[in-house]
Amino acid sequence: MKSPKPYIDRDISWLSFNYRVLQEAKDPNVPLLERMKFLAIYSSNLDEFFRVRVANHKNLVQAGKSTYKKLSFAPRLILKQILNIVQEQQIEFNHIFLNDLLPALKKKDINILRFKKLSDEQKEFTTSFFNDNLLPYISPVLLQEKKIKPFLLNGALYLAVYMMDSNTKNKDNFYAIVRIPTDEVGRFLVLPPKKEGKNDVIIIDDVVRESIHQIFPGYQIIDSYSIKLSRDAELYIDNEYSGDLIDKIKKSLKKRKVGPASRLIYDLEMPEHFLDYLKNVFDLKPLDLVQEGRYHNNSDFFAFPDFEKKSLKDIPLDNLKYEPLENSKSIFSAINQRDHMLFYPYHSYNSVVKFFQDAAIDPKVTHIQILQYRVAKKSKIMEALIDAVENGKDVTVFIEVKARFDEVANLAWGEKLEAAGVNVLYSMPGVKVHSKMAIVKKVTAKKESYYMYLSTGNFHEKTANLYSDFGLFTKDERITREARRIFNYITSKKRPKESFKQLGVGTFNLKQKLIACVHNEIKNAKAGKKAKIILKMNSLQDQEMINLLYEADQAGVDIKLIIRGICCLVPGVKGISENIKAFSIVDRYLEHARVFVFYNDGDELIYLSSADWMVRNLHHRIETMFPVLDPKLKKFVKDILKIQLNDNTKSRLLQYKHINKYHTNGEEPLRSQYDIHNYIKNLKNN
Repeated sequence: MKSPKPYIDRDISWLSFNYRVLQEAKDPNVPLLERMKFLAIYSSNLDEFFRVRVANHKNLVQAGKSTYKKLSFAPRLILKQILNIVQEQQIEFNHIFLNDLLPALKKKDINILRFKKLSDEQKEFTTSFFNDNLLPYISPVLLQEKKIKPFLLNGALYLAVYMMDSNTKNKDNFYAIVRIPTDEVGRFLVLPPKKEGKNDVIIIDDVVRESIHQIFPGYQIIDSYSIKLSRDAELYIDNEYSGDLIDKIKKSLKKRKVGPASRLIYDLEMPEHFLDYLKNVFDLKPLDLVQEGRYHNNSDFFAFPDFEKKSLKDIPLDNLKYEPLENSKSIFSAINQRDHMLFYPYHSYNSVVKFFQDAAIDPKVTHIQILQYRVAKKSKIMEALIDAVENGKDVTVFIEVKARFDEVANLAWGEKLEAAGVNVLYSMPGVKVHSKMAIVKKVTAKKESYYMYLSTGNFHEKTANLYSDFGLFTKDERITREARRIFNYITSKKRPKESFKQLGVGTFNLKQKLIACVHNEIKNAKAGKKAKIILKMNSLQDQEMINLLYEADQAGVDIKLIIRGICCLVPGVKGISENIKAFSIVDRYLEHARVFVFYNDGDELIYLSSADWMVRNLHHRIETMFPVLDPKLKKFVKDILKIQLNDNTKSRLLQYKHINKYHTNGEEPLRSQYDIHNYIKNLKNN
């Protein structure tokens, strides 16, 4: 059924978000090596997008109209739009890399050289490197149309080689592929410099390209072009209710490596006859093909050598120590006094680690429970839980092993925790557990006490330095009482008899609670009262919620949105959303927090949440939305939002016909992530 209101397809909107990442690579005000990093982020994002979202559209197209005729969109049309947009972005990507970044690097004495530009000494160096380090890993394969169809590894780089037999009179042409062994040797080779003070580097692709003749003796190499295949990464197990779910996940992870092609990336300089040959060999269709420049797997720029040039990188922003918790002898004594709110990565993550470490050694702590969605490979939190078991605590860890691309790490930690004696629970069939919270039970002679940590982000020490998220420490019984019901439901699978009043919980009352809050603002606006909504999230996609916001706009509710990624709502449409202001901030930290503010006739309701306003979050996941009750902490959250709404440096407009235009107002430059750091740094007593 076609929506009567304007609505941007979620994947088209996502491509607009990824373009904002590309804008950072394009921005001359961003430090040069950080611009290279944003090329890597853009490419990494796009690779996952093709492996998941594009693969899904292709599966729908393959299934035929009878399967998807009830959908509200046309998969083939969306797929074509996606490929057209990606093609335009790739052209700009290549322009940025070749015409902006390479010359800029050269001015800073960093040269990415092609083989022909190397000195004799450098050529000798690369040849020796090829023979000693690359050649043992290279296995060339001759291609024969309809006879030899080699398997291309997902995400691996290959050179497709076009050559001629030099030993025959007919000079027959042949095709072959060679894998570039970047997993074994990395992507960039630092060369002996031509001149003192210069920093020369060559991309490994070109080292292989220039030595390829050694691999095919008796053949004359005409040319070679890089290719890469991405494969469908979806596990397709979300709705399975029977059997051993963990066993199915493990088996599906193996299949992920051999899934159907979601795209073949090829060098735009590749001649048509060569591309046609590859299409026939690998049984590819036009919608499987994506042009890029000379180099693929550009996410490898994460590891581009920095040559210790600190001036070409972001100025470090220290994680600020939160003294009331970090300096306390016991974190629980500090939480007894009041609630505490932290905002990472501006605040140090040490308080979260201390929460578990103190629980592990406190003799009065009897139980620890935690919901874990994504786990760091090296995790002090997980180690503290193992220590807690050794100290006689009852520890329960729920691990969501359906967290895409983190399944292996999560399963590994699950096995390690189980071996240590932790009670480990795994994914619930049919639903993902996306809540991020932990609860600690202390027992004294007088009573039982429950201490909680709730967050908008994962218990992940590494991403806590990259993603901005709120975390709340509390022992408020209004919250802990209801949160325990969530843990009980997940452990027992029995739905709680009592309702949730303070918390919004996905698959229970989360969406209904949000709808009620918006309706309340509509009612107040129609009564002539001040009505206001501020929403900050990663993605806004649920069509029912979007239509409700349109209704609120027309009722006179002041609506401001800060949406990092997908925004299917179309702001600024006359008669529908003309007064909705929507912004997206893309900067050095990934904006990950979800915050919902409702004016509520002056008695403001402020919620933090693990959930975006997407169908999957509001309908198919166990999520937690929790209130900020302390007036001081309410002010803290509102101040953060105010700073972000005033950003005129890294904020983009999402207004109708002005998507991704920078939000500038001609005033003094305000960059919210730096201003937030200064704001928190200057707070008294944090």
